[in-house]
Amino acid sequence: MKIFVLNCGSSSIKYQLFDMTDETVIAKGLAEKIGNPEGHIELKITNPKNKIEVNLPLADHSVALNKIMDMMTENGVIKDKSEITAIAHRLVHAGEYYHGSVEVTDDVVFRIQECNDLAPLHIPANIIGIRTCQKLFPDTFMSGTFDTAFHHTMPDYAYMYPIDYKYYEKYRVRRYGFHGSSHFFVSNRAAEMLGKDIKDLKIVTCHLGNGCSMAAVDGGKSIDTTMGMTPLEGVMMGTRSGDVDPGVIFFLADKEGGHQAVNKMFNKNSGLFGVSGISNDMRDIRKARDEGNKRAALALAMFTYRIKKYIASYAAAMGGVDVVIFTGGIGENVGEIRERSVEGLEFMGIKMNKELNNTICGSEAVVSTDDSKVKVMVIPTNEELVLARDSKKLYEEKFGKK
Repeated sequence: MKIFVLNCGSSSIKYQLFDMTDETVIAKGLAEKIGNPEGHIELKITNPKNKIEVNLPLADHSVALNKIMDMMTENGVIKDKSEITAIAHRLVHAGEYYHGSVEVTDDVVFRIQECNDLAPLHIPANIIGIRTCQKLFPDTFMSGTFDTAFHHTMPDYAYMYPIDYKYYEKYRVRRYGFHGSSHFFVSNRAAEMLGKDIKDLKIVTCHLGNGCSMAAVDGGKSIDTTMGMTPLEGVMMGTRSGDVDPGVIFFLADKEGGHQAVNKMFNKNSGLFGVSGISNDMRDIRKARDEGNKRAALALAMFTYRIKKYIASYAAAMGGVDVVIFTGGIGENVGEIRERSVEGLEFMGIKMNKELNNTICGSEAVVSTDDSKVKVMVIPTNEELVLARDSKKLYEEKFGKK
């Protein structure tokens, strides 16, 4: 069984092709600058290892997907697209409609479109991806996995906002959370690595990349997470502010050009980039800090301080913590950020193996000491594998094993 995993953005497509016999990645890549006269497609083949890149006009997602299929057949990845058993879509938002992965049907697409106001930048791109695949693969099974689904187990006192209740009733204004597939994967992988039943573990997961979110996972269920109705709430991120006094928004809207200007400011020009004035890339910021840049040093201090606060607050929410996990581009690769994010939490039972922590980059490891009451772990995330597994399960439930 081969499953094609797709993550469609407004001008890009990220993809992976899995052989579900052993869950290996056959090929993966990216199409970008869709809609531009100078588009780019990258195909990375696992065995034999090969990388192919082409530059060409990509008028729309259909053109890009057709070219990806051509590149995979021309380079022997597949004989033709009929080899693909199922297509798994990463979908950003399900509102309150779906609490798990689903087969993509016209009714599901209709429900997703009803959630457009909740994620106006992402949902149209998700719909484009689905409609394109329906044209190119009319007889192929398709599934959808929602970023929000894992967090549906949050209790109402965690997901509700302390505003007039009528706005929840009218518009479903509440906290939904994102990065669900990542938090699900790393928390379950931690239980496997530790030889524990996840039902017996209290875990804080830290997904740190350009977008950052954290979750309190109690017994395998998300009971709280940092992102809210949108991905803007929570910890400080690459270009997003994270938590901020709402009064600041009103103040700056009056001073800086209104709603749209401030919306862009908080989403695109804040976070690490906004504070440092340099970049949203952690490598650039650390380099500038080492060269004496005080704003870069401030950005790093703010970033880790806010992570630390959430670790402690989630321990309080769960009545303790057994494991803290770091994942995502920053979480997996920057030992300094992991160390600073738990510094001062020794009272909770965290003891870091600093020497080991500083050597771990992009691989699984326990980076706390053997006698640390709380295990600190690094686990590379694999959201695409979660999507592929869910798609395989749904396919087999409908058609039987293949």
